[in-house]
Amino acid sequence: MSSNSQPPLKAWLMLMLLALIWGSSFMLIKVGLTKLSPTQLAAIRISSAGFILLPFLLRRFKTVRPHHLLKLISVGLVGSFIPAILFSVAQTKLPSGVTGVLNTFTPLATLLIGILIFKQALIKQQLIGVLVGLLGTILLITAAGGNQLQFNGYALFVIAATICYGMNLNLIKHRLPDLGALTITGVSLFLVAPPALIYLLVGTPFIEQVSQADPAFYHALGAVLILGTVGTAMALVLFNTVVKLADTTFTSSVTYIIPIVALILGVLDGEPFLVAHGVGLVAILLGVFISNHRKRVS
Repeated sequence: MSSNSQPPLKAWLMLMLLALIWGSSFMLIKVGLTKLSPTQLAAIRISSAGFILLPFLLRRFKTVRPHHLLKLISVGLVGSFIPAILFSVAQTKLPSGVTGVLNTFTPLATLLIGILIFKQALIKQQLIGVLVGLLGTILLITAAGGNQLQFNGYALFVIAATICYGMNLNLIKHRLPDLGALTITGVSLFLVAPPALIYLLVGTPFIEQVSQADPAFYHALGAVLILGTVGTAMALVLFNTVVKLADTTFTSSVTYIIPIVALILGVLDGEPFLVAHGVGLVAILLGVFISNHRKRVS
């Protein structure tokens, strides 16, 4: 698609669907945590996503060479498994809506890591965007009722997850430029899926929980399976499809919609929405916009 042409209606519809899927993932984590530990939730999420993507990857395995394997395992750990654990731990003490908004810090974390570690050039506009985004993040971390500020350390787990995502995206850009996005993410998920499944079955009381036939447990398990198969695997395929229909700039606009979906679902589920949450959301999104906006050349 040329830079001047408009994305087709199909691309817009798929983008909205992608935003709904990713925006609702934080609520699914919340449901899963009612009966599962954070590490169990992460293991189920990653193993279900990794194995269900296998049919899409059979032909793509031919492009993977031995020297790619260690890098792809690193991508699977840093880009998927570790963040899945961090998000689950964070949501034991954080509302799902706030977690969804904090996740929006990912583009800024990606930029910071690119500058600090991979020597990416920094322009003034990007610095302003990062500072504005950091201000919004601080507001969200310290937001409390009654116009008070109270530090919530569990928000740092989300920030750590966004740093993992930022490191992962830079690793992909600078260390795996010869593989496609779906190949990298799909194969990396598949490589970490077996260890995740083994840990779930051997290192946790999952089998015992399954045998107890508790309806509430199966409700939580179903939410996490949806999170893995739809919110991770299907969303990945959907994302790459939208990129092909439009371009990466258009597809990245999903960043602005996901936190709104997460907040709306959180409020509908009875979570508090404070003025600081709204201000923090606007500040982070404004920071992302400033950092990524490029003046068009006529």
